[in-house]
Amino acid sequence: MGSGVSRGGRRLRLRRFRRFRSASAAVAVLATAGTLTLTACGGGNNGGGGTTVSPRPTPPATESFTGTPPSPLSSAASSAAASARASASAAASSASARADEFEASVSAESERANQEAHDRLAKVPGRGNAASDVSLSGIPRAQVNNLQAAHVNIHNSTDKTANFAVQVDFRDPNGKVVETRYVGAQNVRPGQTVHPYAISHQPPQPTLKPEVAKAERY
Repeated sequence: MGSGVSRGGRRLRLRRFRRFRSASAAVAVLATAGTLTLTACGGGNNGGGGTTVSPRPTPPATESFTGTPPSPLSSAASSAAASARASASAAASSASARADEFEASVSAESERANQEAHDRLAKVPGRGNAASDVSLSGIPRAQVNNLQAAHVNIHNSTDKTANFAVQVDFRDPNGKVVETRYVGAQNVRPGQTVHPYAISHQPPQPTLKPEVAKAERY
């Protein structure tokens, strides 16, 4: 009998232990579920714990931009165009500089010839030996910045290359000489005609009349 009571007591304790283990397992499951719920809902402004998962950033709306970004090809084209414009500008500047230099050399040569003509004619009596080979023709004022000027037409009627010195007097309407200009021409070939300028430095008015005063061939 004692042995039967002992076996019955053990079975009762075993059933109670199993019920207790089952209940503990259920409590553990509930506790775990509660922890997961709190973890998922944690953070915010209440200072609670847990891991906060930041939302994925939203790309900015394209409506906030204007225009289109340049493609590599268009950028390269723009750079090439800018380089071409710079090269063209440099070429134009170089051409302008060469033109200025050429005009300056021509003016310097003309001034030298004119000065030599002045010096030569100072020693020539009368009208000189080439007055018949020189004539004058008018120049539209628009071509000489509204100045009074004339073409000095010098013709070499000899069979040898020669230099010429010409004196041009400008007379006012009363016949008075108000200005004298000297024009030179160098190395005029046989039969050649050259046309240097004689330009007055007087005001546009009154109108002056140019005439050949002297001309010397040498």
